[in-house]
Amino acid sequence: MLWGAVALVVLAAAGGAGYRYLAPVAESGSGEALVGGPFELVDGDGRPTTDMDFHGKPFAVFFGFTHCPDVCPTSLYEMTGWIEALGADADRMRFAFVSVDPERDTPDVLGGYVRSFSDRIIALTGSTEQVAAILDAYRVYARRVPLDGGDYTMDHSAFVYLMDANGRYQAHITYGETPDRAVAKLRTLIDATS
Repeated sequence: MLWGAVALVVLAAAGGAGYRYLAPVAESGSGEALVGGPFELVDGDGRPTTDMDFHGKPFAVFFGFTHCPDVCPTSLYEMTGWIEALGADADRMRFAFVSVDPERDTPDVLGGYVRSFSDRIIALTGSTEQVAAILDAYRVYARRVPLDGGDYTMDHSAFVYLMDANGRYQAHITYGETPDRAVAKLRTLIDATS
């Protein structure tokens, strides 16, 4: 019983340390969510893109990388399905994929990767500093993990953040959430903007 209590304390402490990244619904004293903010990146064609380019329509944004073996391609595939399920309503919002690996994900590489899923999803990357700034603003966990042979992979958060037309956090879609539930959240986001 004593070991069980110790285990609970350890888990609570670990959970508290990860809370900053795993709870995008955390709020400041003002009632504003602590997710989102200004950013300066480039799109898959190398054009400068800022948070102001997204204002006016709600948007869904996922953070990942092109060398991701499963979570990222699955999430992009699912996002493509949501766009199709929304039909004409998909035009009332934007969708974005932001790289957490700017070293390998140049605009050309990332743009081609994202377009292989859908030309409706905006690919975004930038300098190491620019990417670090958006990761911090959106409270995204991302960490480089060395692999044998000198290569590396990236650990990262797997939420799709749902932002309103003013760039304020509204909700998120978790990895593996059912398509019906995800599309319902997107419709709620769209309808709230009308």
